[in-house]
Amino acid sequence: MTGTNRSPLWLTALAVLAVAPALVPGAATAQTYPTRPVSLIVPAPPGGGTDIFARQLAELVSTAVGQRFVVENRGGAGGTLGTTQVVAAQPDGYTLGFIWNSPLTTSPHSLTLAYTPDSYRAVMSIGFSSYVLCARADFPAATGAELVAHLKANPSRYTYGNDGVGGTMRLAAERIFRRIDTRVRSVPFAGAGETARAFLGGHIDFYGGSLPPILPHVQAGTAKCLMLTSADANPALPQAAGLQSLGLGEEETVLWWGLIAPARTNPQILSRLEAVFTEAARSDAFRQIMERQGATPRVLGAEATQRLIRSELAALGTVAQAIGLQRQAQ
Repeated sequence: MTGTNRSPLWLTALAVLAVAPALVPGAATAQTYPTRPVSLIVPAPPGGGTDIFARQLAELVSTAVGQRFVVENRGGAGGTLGTTQVVAAQPDGYTLGFIWNSPLTTSPHSLTLAYTPDSYRAVMSIGFSSYVLCARADFPAATGAELVAHLKANPSRYTYGNDGVGGTMRLAAERIFRRIDTRVRSVPFAGAGETARAFLGGHIDFYGGSLPPILPHVQAGTAKCLMLTSADANPALPQAAGLQSLGLGEEETVLWWGLIAPARTNPQILSRLEAVFTEAARSDAFRQIMERQGATPRVLGAEATQRLIRSELAALGTVAQAIGLQRQAQ
């Protein structure tokens, strides 16, 4: 009787062991992922560089895996609202974020946020676009080295426009100014377009911002860009020195873009995403799109992107503390 009573228990136990992998979150789906459309949240309005890159990648990856990656624009609060939605999503691989670095490495120093680097996982990144510091045509410096020497000899004499009190361009510039031991007075604006108008109107001495708004004026000879915030030079601005040539390469801060997923997403799904997005980003079609937007392709994998986030967050935190930047409630 005893043996007869135990047989059903052993059979039940074996049945439980047989289905145990299906009881682990993501264990079964990782092998077949994705089986339905994936939401790709872009925390910015349609039409900008981040949106353009996201849509092209989504198209390439959708074709590669046979499932749609659907871009959803969720702008607001400098990208932090959409980022918050990404990190709060189910970690099943069906909600991802295609994002630029500011909500991850800059905004945490000026806003009280609901996420930290432990709230998400970097999947990969695609490349960057440098910020640039430009002067008017008659400014008494013709090279990046001469600009550095002139700023050091004239602390607090000049003003530069930037993308706001806690913006990435402002922290990038202050990082450089602190390293060369000088001061240039910050004048915040709502964005690069507004900064360019103030610069061209003679209200500030230097334009600090992205390349597209100022490039036509460089080509017209009314502005000259002398320093980039990237380590390397940019062929579109041969007169502008990359930081490496000035002995400041480790102070690089650029605008870059990448893919993130909620923390606790299945590692196999993350690996799958890293592989397919990396392949798409390295395609000739996508590289040409980046270059047309004035961006530099530089594809990094998950580990390298995660290291970049943490090192940049720490470096900009040091700058934010030095200039007395205070966190505001969102």
